[in-house]
Amino acid sequence: MKKIKLFVPLLFAFVLTTNFTWPPEKQFWFLKAWFSEFQETKVGANVGDIAPNIEMAGVDGKMMSLKDLRGKVVLIDFWASWCGPCRHENPNVVEAYNKYKSAKFKEGKGFEIFSVSLDAYKEAWVKAIDQDKLDWKYHVCDFKKWSNDAARLYKVNSIPTNVLIDANGVILAKNLRGMQLHTEIDKIVVKL
Repeated sequence: MKKIKLFVPLLFAFVLTTNFTWPPEKQFWFLKAWFSEFQETKVGANVGDIAPNIEMAGVDGKMMSLKDLRGKVVLIDFWASWCGPCRHENPNVVEAYNKYKSAKFKEGKGFEIFSVSLDAYKEAWVKAIDQDKLDWKYHVCDFKKWSNDAARLYKVNSIPTNVLIDANGVILAKNLRGMQLHTEIDKIVVKL
């Protein structure tokens, strides 16, 4: 009883000294905003989400993982050797790689491209990598074409498609083509 007698005046004092509004969730909006900063970002395929990990065999058959590139700015590039628009866009992707691979970023140590092929045949895939001078290390393919595990994970329904992620693995932008790719990367570059 003594505790209740002490609690009631304290509650009354709190209500009188605050801008109490109804419903109570409006009263504490600032706490909700503060707590939301600490909530974990969800894994997903949308801008602002943590990029889902991709683990797939590379050209030499060894497994490669997107999470191994955490700490770098990464462009995930979905393409195929049989895709005309992809092959037409590849020179722009090569130009971006050469331009940013040694750049200093606001967050992150370097730039890398993680190419995911929707090819069905290894010979055509490897030949296209060579012909288009895709000189980066990370090329993966599971030879399932449109049933590619990574493409399904990222909800890819057309190619070429790409996803730009920051050093923390957060998706910054999607479907960047031509100069738009360079413009988005320039936003996070400190020095070329």
